[in-house]
Amino acid sequence: MSLKTYDAKHFLWSVDESPGGDSGGAVATVTLNRPDRKNPLTFESYAELRDVFRKLAHDDAIKTVVVTGAGGNFSSGGDVMEIIGPLTKMSMPELLKFTTMTGDLVKAMRACPQPIVASIDGVCVGAGAIIAMASDLRYGTPESKVAFLFTRVGLAGCDMGACSILPRIVGHGRAAELLYTGRSMDGAEAERWGFYNGLAEPDAVLPTAQSMARRLAAGPTFAHGITKKMLHQEWSMGVDEAIDAEAQAQAICMATKDFERAYEAFANKRKPEFRGD
Repeated sequence: MSLKTYDAKHFLWSVDESPGGDSGGAVATVTLNRPDRKNPLTFESYAELRDVFRKLAHDDAIKTVVVTGAGGNFSSGGDVMEIIGPLTKMSMPELLKFTTMTGDLVKAMRACPQPIVASIDGVCVGAGAIIAMASDLRYGTPESKVAFLFTRVGLAGCDMGACSILPRIVGHGRAAELLYTGRSMDGAEAERWGFYNGLAEPDAVLPTAQSMARRLAAGPTFAHGITKKMLHQEWSMGVDEAIDAEAQAQAICMATKDFERAYEAFANKRKPEFRGD
C-alpha cells in the first residue's frame, strides 16, 4: 500500500501528489504536532516514525520527504514526563531496547532512498536535533536553536549516531564541542558551520524546504536514491574502494530510462522529464 494514503497516529502526514509536473513525483510532509509542548517525542512517536521511514524504502510513489514541526518549533526532543521519567525506572534490558529502537529510527531515515529535507524553526534539541541531523538537507531560521543537550541530563553525547554523523556535517572539533557542552547553535552559526544548507525567515522556511523537495522529486529519483546510498556507505570505505563502488553505481544509473531521456532532451534542446525508472 502506498503511503500516499497513510493515516498517521502520532504526527501529521500529508502528501503533495504532483510537485514534479508530468513526472508525478509525490512529496510527503511529516509534521511533529504537539505544539503546546514544543513537539516532544514519545515512545509511540519514535516507533511510528521508524516504521514509516522503513515503509518508504518500498514506496515508489513518494519521491522526497519534508520533516517539520508545528507551532513555530521543530522538536524539544524526548518528552520529559512521558519518556525520561519512565526511563529512570527501567532495567538495563529495557533501556537497551529503547535506545536500540531510537537508533533504528536514524537507520531507517538513512536507509530510505528518498531525500529527506528538514525545515527547522524555534527549538530543535535532543532527539529533535538528531532527526534534523539524520536528514539529508536542513533549512533553518535565524531564530532557531539547535542543541545536542544529552550531557545536560547526565548522558553521553553519543546518542542515535551523533558521534558518527555530526562530525561529518560540521567537522570533528565542532561536533566535539557541541556534544561535550550541549550548548545551542543559533541559525547563523548553524549555517556557517554547515549544519544548515540555508536560512529563511520563519514564514518562509517550510516553503523553502518544500520547494527543494519538489525540485528533487522532479529529478532522476532513482539516481537520487543511489546518491544517498553511496553518501552513506562510503563513510566506511577507502578511496579506491569508493571509486570502484561509484563505478558500479553509475553504471547502474546509465542503464535507466531517465539517462536516455536526459540524452534525448539534450539532443533536442529541451528540458528532460524524469520518471525515476
